[in-house]
Amino acid sequence: MTEWVAKQRKSLANNYPLMTGILVWCSLIVVSSLYITLPLVSVFASSFHVTPSTAAWTSSAFSFFYAIGFLLFSPLSDRYGRKQMMMSGLVALLLITPTLGFVTNLSSLIVLRAVQGLAAATFAPAVLAYVVEMFPAHKRVTTIGFVSTGFLLAGIAGQLFSSIISQSFGWPYVFYFLGGLYLLCAILLGRLVPKGVIHQTTAGARAPLKQMAAVLFRKSLFVCYIITVTLLFSFVGMYTALGSYLTQTPFQLNPDQILLVRAAGILGMILSLFAGRLVAKFGVKRVLQAGLGLAAAGLSIVGFSSNLSILIVMSVIFVGGISVTVPTLISLVGSTAGHARGTAISLYSFILFIGATLGPIVVLSLLKIGSYFLTFEALAVVLCIALCSSFFIKIQEV
Repeated sequence: MTEWVAKQRKSLANNYPLMTGILVWCSLIVVSSLYITLPLVSVFASSFHVTPSTAAWTSSAFSFFYAIGFLLFSPLSDRYGRKQMMMSGLVALLLITPTLGFVTNLSSLIVLRAVQGLAAATFAPAVLAYVVEMFPAHKRVTTIGFVSTGFLLAGIAGQLFSSIISQSFGWPYVFYFLGGLYLLCAILLGRLVPKGVIHQTTAGARAPLKQMAAVLFRKSLFVCYIITVTLLFSFVGMYTALGSYLTQTPFQLNPDQILLVRAAGILGMILSLFAGRLVAKFGVKRVLQAGLGLAAAGLSIVGFSSNLSILIVMSVIFVGGISVTVPTLISLVGSTAGHARGTAISLYSFILFIGATLGPIVVLSLLKIGSYFLTFEALAVVLCIALCSSFFIKIQEV
């Protein structure tokens, strides 16, 4: 098996940039699905005559089943192959996604979003494992960094895509166009990315779950997972509130202007590309704490500010803090877990998107009983709790 992988790597020596580009593109498109309904909550509430908190389940249903899918599909990619798992998910997505545009009631939309989330969960664990197996060591870290950036960029790109398409053509076309993009992804991956390794395993179906339980309650990993749940919880929660916040006094922005404010967050994503260098220079714990501190400070000032320019800058700082924290925490979880690295990262992914599930639900509940100020400050407090928790991580275990 090792000789086969070595031959494959040698034959693909000149194709790594192309493969990286395709994997990053597919990662961006798949994970964008999580975020496409965030700008549409008010649209769904109006179209289906429901409250915004009910309409927010179009996002939470996806992220919950997306998280569950990580636990199901990580072991299956070992058994059936990484590329086969990615292709299965893309084919399922290109069939499921356009059907969302035809639904006539919110219940059906929520159910289909849950199915879509489950299908999308086939991709992330498989693509990371594929990079580790098929790319040589000197290219591996850089490629994982690019793929992780694709995951993060999806948080902004998905919202921009959804906003532009829905404003231009109507919300059903968001799903029609996205289905077409999944078709493109399936063609590119199927034709230009080679098969990976298929591991023959005799472990029972319950073995991965037992290992996850053991990993979860290791002290430093448990602290890492406390931090993990806060990241997309605050990120998705912040953008859930931001759209309606900017329509209020003193901002009173129109949809095109809100779109530009969302787009500004892309600038913060650039920090994720430098996470590896920052860790090498300052150490993983300091970079983790700096990222959490930046995110908490940026989000706190968003809640206080009535000046649009300051709000935009602080939103970029918030996104930058989250963007540098995510890959740093992945690295910390992987190195702390040792031989259980694969299980630990799968559990990390599950917990990360449980946070994304809870974000819109909690934020819209807070907005019912309080103000935008209270909501943003509550999210900032959650990140401060994560920052305090980081001091209990023992780096000597890494």
